Amino acid sequence: MTERGFAQPPTPDCPTPDYYEYPWAALSSACLSAHGTADLVWPDGTTLECHPRWLRENAPGPGGINLATRECELDPAHLPPDLTLGRICVADGALDVTFEPEHRDATFHPGWLRHVADDMHQPFAVIPAPEPWTAASHPEPVTYDGPATLCDDDSLETALYGLARCGLIRLSACGTDPGTVARLAERIGAMRDSNFGLTWHVDVDITPTTVANTGLRLAPHTDLPTREVPPGLQLLHCVENTVEGGWSTMADGLAIADHLRDCEPGAFEALTTLEWIFFNRSPDYDHRWRGPIIDTGDGRIPYTYRAFHPVRAFPAMAGADVERAYAALRLLSATASSDRFQMRYPFRPGDIVVFDNRRVLHGREAFEPRPGTRRRLIGTYIDTDEFYSRLRVLLRRAVASRTGQAGAVASRTGQAGAVASRTGQAGAGKEIPAHG
Repeated sequence: MTERGFAQPPTPDCPTPDYYEYPWAALSSACLSAHGTADLVWPDGTTLECHPRWLRENAPGPGGINLATRECELDPAHLPPDLTLGRICVADGALDVTFEPEHRDATFHPGWLRHVADDMHQPFAVIPAPEPWTAASHPEPVTYDGPATLCDDDSLETALYGLARCGLIRLSACGTDPGTVARLAERIGAMRDSNFGLTWHVDVDITPTTVANTGLRLAPHTDLPTREVPPGLQLLHCVENTVEGGWSTMADGLAIADHLRDCEPGAFEALTTLEWIFFNRSPDYDHRWRGPIIDTGDGRIPYTYRAFHPVRAFPAMAGADVERAYAALRLLSATASSDRFQMRYPFRPGDIVVFDNRRVLHGREAFEPRPGTRRRLIGTYIDTDEFYSRLRVLLRRAVASRTGQAGAVASRTGQAGAVASRTGQAGAGKEIPAHG
């Protein structure tokens, strides 16, 4: 359509059912089909079939789309059972119809109709397709200016766009104020609470209660697999780090899954079909969920990894499958820890990493806690829905403020269905916060 796939002003005074502004993509014809739908045609040959009930629900004005809220106020129970389209025509490029037996006239913006015809209304229409990466292509996280991202929407948009593609970004020079990670999270969306709190600390303790608060190596993992829907994003801020070693690690689960599917199909089948029960063994909580290590979901989002051995409690499979399930686990862990797939980098004070907790397996190399040294991280979670919503709004506002620059970044979208086409990929986690 236009820059980054969004509509661009100006448009004639014709209300739409949302807060976007669309170019006036004038229709060339509209007619009533034999089965009662409105069949629309644009000059370039693009067509759209519109069911009368769907059009009626989206008719602007009282009893349809409330123009203050842009929500439909029509109860489906009040739709006339014999609703049909009476008059139907193109007026100044827009669609004009009359609904019978209501005798209600309605005009529909042709640009809004065209964005539906072009599938730009789909959830991932303007979200960039995920790009698999390895340690060779990404030896360290792609890095953005932290202070700019914390205060400037254009910088935040650029960083979040990169996050959607790679599943991992780093913000540098963010300072060491313990409240910074919450500030960043609030610029993206609502933080997700858990039994660890809205924000949580990963410190080296003399008497640790979790493996995260030791100097032990943390194997590649994802957080909170014990939840029905594990957190989508994880934000980690390094506020202090004077230990030797303990480099952070990241591995792209999307690239790993592609590799296993192509080169180790038996292991891939076991990881995506054989189920486990995940259980956080806590005096005060009892979160449990059942699913495979790599949850393919319905194919509309990238794989959800449930990969954290401290809370993988019971095999939920036939006894004959247990041995091959463990063999697949060994292969997955070895692959994620290999030089080919795992990046290793120092976590410096002032850095914040943001990553897709369902896709990227994070960890930490071992280090020796010594008197006078400290490694302190502060983290939080955000649901993926919040992230996608914020990115869409930033893109919408950017387009509205860049009138006349259509196409400047259009090549960055053009991937409307690319995520959806990666079928067999969906959500992840771990319970004790063993963060890298």
